[in-house]
Amino acid sequence: MLRPMIARRTALLLPLAAPALAQEAPWPSRPITLVGGFPNGSGVDIYQRRLAEPLSRALGQPIVVDNRTGAGGNIGSDLVAKARPDGYTFYFGTAGTHAINASLYRSLPFDVVRDFTPIAHLGDVPNLLTVSADKRPQLSDCAALLAAARANPGRLNFASTGNGASTHLAGAQFVNAAGIEATHIPYRGQPGAQTALLAGDVDFFFNQTGPAIAAMRQGLVRALAVTTAARLPVLPDVPTVAEACNLPGFVSTTWYGLFGPAGLPAPVVARISAEVNALMADAGFRRWLTEDQGITPPPVDTPQGFAEIQRRDIARWAEVVRRSGATVD
Repeated sequence: MLRPMIARRTALLLPLAAPALAQEAPWPSRPITLVGGFPNGSGVDIYQRRLAEPLSRALGQPIVVDNRTGAGGNIGSDLVAKARPDGYTFYFGTAGTHAINASLYRSLPFDVVRDFTPIAHLGDVPNLLTVSADKRPQLSDCAALLAAARANPGRLNFASTGNGASTHLAGAQFVNAAGIEATHIPYRGQPGAQTALLAGDVDFFFNQTGPAIAAMRQGLVRALAVTTAARLPVLPDVPTVAEACNLPGFVSTTWYGLFGPAGLPAPVVARISAEVNALMADAGFRRWLTEDQGITPPPVDTPQGFAEIQRRDIARWAEVVRRSGATVD
């Protein structure tokens, strides 16, 4: 009788053992979702799709890009903040979504620090002050733009990719620093703002370098200045805002970064961080970042180092928001 009893007990335990064995499958064992907060064709979208390809090969699983747009990236952020921390949902964040929005919005349905796991710094991103080459030929340089603004107080306007985006705050900083009046017109993402600029619906646009450089090379826009402290190696003939606009000390740059939900397992964080660092060391990928996107690749860093960058920038951008007077309409 002993053997039948043992057999029955073993059979009863097998269903309980199966889930445990399934949970022990090495990560990742199924497709991964990379959420973005901005529309197709935006600087964020361009980068996250370029990032997904080599990461997918390195991890051995498909990476699906899922853009959840709106509210300055907050809709996508909220989705990831509430996702299971199982290593299958990540967020392509920005200084806008994970530093600026903390002070720009009166309330958020998540905490930009507590509800996320910082994983990797993906590069520093400047903006280019651009005008339409066709619709605004008279705005040949920043001096001409400022002269037009001062001769027509409040009549000029500038586009942004949405309230709270780097394109918004760069414009607000510029208007405040130059002492001019100009109306902010937010669009839902880069494509809409770029279309408005080319159509002549707006006068200027502090666009992200990636899509701005592409438009420059097509002869669609003229770049008057870049928001970095020094000129970009890829655009040596484009002066800084400090130089071109006689605004000493003007700098407005942000960053891209990879986040997961809070509580992400340490081995998953370590693996993704290592793969990103390896990618940033690849000569071809670095060339794409610097020459096509105008992005400065980050140094080899740790998730803890990226977390410190985020904490520092939350305080820094809170002061910028206060001084610029930027608000969510």
